[in-house]
Amino acid sequence: MNFLGIDIGSSSIKAALVNGDTLQPIGYAKSPELEMDIIAHRAGWAEQDPETWWKNMVIACQSLKTQFPAEYARVGTVGISYQMHGLVLTDAKLMPLRPAIIWCDSRAVSIGEKAFHELGNENCLSHFLNSPGNFTASKLRWVQENEPSLYFQAHYALLPGDYIAARLTGEVHTTISGLSEGILWDFINNRPANSLFTYFDFNEDLFPKAVESFGHQGSVLDTVATELGLPTGVNLGYRAGDQPNNAFALGVMDPGQVGADAGTSGVIYGINDKLTYDPLSRVNSFAHINHSADQTRIGVLACLNGTGIFYSWVRKLLASGGGVVPDYAVLNDMAATIHPGSDHLKAYPFGNGAERLLLNQNPGGSFSGLNFNIHTPAHMVRATLEGIVFAMNYGMEIMGEMGMAPRSVRAAESNLFLSPIFRQVFADVTGAELQLVQTNGSLGAAIGGAIGQEKINMADWLSNLSSQYSVTPDQKRSQWYGDLYQNWKARIDLR
Repeated sequence: MNFLGIDIGSSSIKAALVNGDTLQPIGYAKSPELEMDIIAHRAGWAEQDPETWWKNMVIACQSLKTQFPAEYARVGTVGISYQMHGLVLTDAKLMPLRPAIIWCDSRAVSIGEKAFHELGNENCLSHFLNSPGNFTASKLRWVQENEPSLYFQAHYALLPGDYIAARLTGEVHTTISGLSEGILWDFINNRPANSLFTYFDFNEDLFPKAVESFGHQGSVLDTVATELGLPTGVNLGYRAGDQPNNAFALGVMDPGQVGADAGTSGVIYGINDKLTYDPLSRVNSFAHINHSADQTRIGVLACLNGTGIFYSWVRKLLASGGGVVPDYAVLNDMAATIHPGSDHLKAYPFGNGAERLLLNQNPGGSFSGLNFNIHTPAHMVRATLEGIVFAMNYGMEIMGEMGMAPRSVRAAESNLFLSPIFRQVFADVTGAELQLVQTNGSLGAAIGGAIGQEKINMADWLSNLSSQYSVTPDQKRSQWYGDLYQNWKARIDLR
């Protein structure tokens, strides 16, 4: 038996086909090749049509079938990873009533802040581990206030992964981890967040019953199996938000372990065994995928909205006026010609919506210290990489205030971590050994589905993971970067 993993991102849908005997990937597919559109009718808004996710998922799965027909015919389980914090409102037949409001949409910031103050800061933090902020609950309140006719038509309020799972199986569920990412879970009372439902005047029936992240979550409908090219009888065994799933794919499951990602957004994600929170809610605490009433496992998430999207913007900028867009290897070579510190050119990667790290402020991206006589496009490239790492390190500092100070960080060799310059800057600035692992989100989803259906166990997967190589901090550069970082931080530190 082989395993299928599906990763529902905001840029693309990725699928992995995994050999059930070796736990090694047979192949990958993604759709579309270019990024999916994000609808932004107003500044700060970000929406996507859920049907676009479905269509691209079908394309990715059919691509795997075309490339590996014999292996694809042996798929027995499927797992789902999905973009977190989104809101999909549907009718009783799972037809979306409006485009999904996705993770980087910031329209509900003021709603969350008002709830935080009126419910009481300490009350929210102790029960939900977060401010309602700009998460799913606040987005639903926005719909209730601004689109009441749609709100009262809604039969389900779903996370993106819950929607895809329901389309696959016809069964509508969520998870405790998923409820917590929407700020819909009460950790003290170990139940859905009834006090928040009452405050927002939500109909609790909108939210489906929670099941375990790992476990039988339904069988793929025969009609859907035909659409995806799957054999009949495939079972859904796992769902998780993209960041908990990425951590799982890296083997980050136990207290003290930390993972990092630098795709469209930049993430530091560490595990704690205490119900801890940041009093300013700049980093967020959610139920990890192995959290239960008997075992506290909290995923602490520091998220920077603009990492890969910032680097991509700089890349396109270098080709403005009709020039050739340089590939990322060229950018890395450019950055390598510039000394650490970029001759004091500083980049601030805050141009992709309201930033939780900055107390939900949206200052926009910028460069500072620009000298027209010194700085070149190569300086801009290196400063961008350094600025992204500085921002991620700012999140790590906040996590340090919560008692989490990792000596090593795991990351997949993908996205910005493909860049040798970025990897070394990350190690030098954070002072942590960077361990590179060959994995990704769709692979993690495939393995999660197999564990949920008891085709393999967790120990099998964790023992199969090993660091490919490590990047260690250079002591002299770390000291040099320390001074530059403090100078960079002075402009954005709101404490």
